[in-house]
Amino acid sequence: MDHLHALVKTNIPVLLLSFILYDLACGFPKSPPYNFCSTTTTYTENSPFQNNLIDLLQTLTSNASSSKFYNTSNGNDTNHKVYALYMCLNYVSSETCRYCMTRASQEDIGRLCPNSTEAYVYEEYCQLRYSDYNFFGKLSFSENLPLANVQRIQDPEKFSSVVNKTLRSLTKSAAFNASSNMYATGEASYEDKTIYALVQCTKDLSPYYCSKCLQRATQDVLHKYNYSIGARLLCPSCYLRYELYPFYKNGSDPISSPPDNHNKKGNGRKIWKITTLTVGSACLVVALFGSCACYHAANRRKTRRDDQGVFCHKIFKRNYPKDQEFPYIDLTTIHTATNYFSDSNKLGQGGFGPVYKGTLNDGREVAVKRLSIGSEQGSEEFTNEVLLIMKLQHKNLVRLLGFCVDGEEKLLVYEYMPNSSLDVILFDKMRAKLDWSIRLKIIGGIARGILYLHEDSRLRIIHRDLKASNILLDFDMNPKISDFGMARILAGTEGEANTTTIVGT
Repeated sequence: MDHLHALVKTNIPVLLLSFILYDLACGFPKSPPYNFCSTTTTYTENSPFQNNLIDLLQTLTSNASSSKFYNTSNGNDTNHKVYALYMCLNYVSSETCRYCMTRASQEDIGRLCPNSTEAYVYEEYCQLRYSDYNFFGKLSFSENLPLANVQRIQDPEKFSSVVNKTLRSLTKSAAFNASSNMYATGEASYEDKTIYALVQCTKDLSPYYCSKCLQRATQDVLHKYNYSIGARLLCPSCYLRYELYPFYKNGSDPISSPPDNHNKKGNGRKIWKITTLTVGSACLVVALFGSCACYHAANRRKTRRDDQGVFCHKIFKRNYPKDQEFPYIDLTTIHTATNYFSDSNKLGQGGFGPVYKGTLNDGREVAVKRLSIGSEQGSEEFTNEVLLIMKLQHKNLVRLLGFCVDGEEKLLVYEYMPNSSLDVILFDKMRAKLDWSIRLKIIGGIARGILYLHEDSRLRIIHRDLKASNILLDFDMNPKISDFGMARILAGTEGEANTTTIVGT
């Protein structure tokens, strides 16, 4: 036992170092500055490009006291010309902007991106970019960096819907309001809390490009961090952030100016020691707790990837026609189509989850069935439905346009039926008065669909849950059978089978 205590004691520094390194490896965001450096082309020391860059960075810094945005170029020779811009967040003071830009241009660039002909640096309240080609007025989103608050929200779906609506409204204001300076802030109520949001574009962009950049940023950050109470996205052309606390304030000065060492040297040393000890202790605690969080997060991510891989393996394993396009639709596309599963897009509630109306990028209207998270039984029905419907083609069967599996999200995307389902018609006092030609069309269509399933399809299928709510009606009142989650395949000429589970309603 004494030997064990000694072993642990002597290895504590190694363990702590391992925790810290593990934190970094797991993707915990480091403190600013964040940077991207080009590795494809570099400049040499004392070259014309370097001299032009040094002069240009000094010009940008000198302008930061009077302007929150500035872009310019330097150099007469096209081969050595440098283009650069900076943007400070609109709510910070001029002094903060100048100090932030000084740090970015005089310290960060040379240290983080030595000899790079293209670089981006994101400080807490400003960002700087330079390149050997003219990027002014062009939308750039490739080198983006999403960051999230580590605290989780209890109702991600509802929270994301409010955030999405708020950011879209701010995007419109920032991009198309001439007096906005490509900047907008706003607040929105969420339960008993307030959401604070901010969007901003570089002023060299057109309103159209500003809008496009912020729309993409909103889409990406809510896709990655819809569970978080706050997030931000940094990119060369725009910036957005939202939190549950007021992080912005017009005219504020969130960055302290450098201390006056000439007058307060002694106090400065004391403050520096206290700060170092405090920050060091805090970092140690954060590293210990963070390593545990990272371990669990890594396991969750692995489980999500494994679940998706297993599901897709099931799909391909079942004699899926090789010449047919695999109908997979990514979650980002579905989020955009359904306005992040907005309540205003909700069509109804099925047995295994809600159904939403959506519009794809090509203009097609769709119905998206969202499996309730954590439903094991529903997961089996989901798999069954994908495997069956993509092998069936008949005008009286609902058409599956695609599906999505992303972590805990499982979604089915169908063609949209504007006249809803048969039960809605039957129990509506006004609409239930159908003439006999429509009644016969519905009855005949259902019969043809069942006949196809039982006799004419490649697979002999028993639906097992045929009811009015599973009969959908298109624009011309043609019926289409839906919801094959409980369906069962009969082999060959089999005419009957036993079941151990009660199904249907």
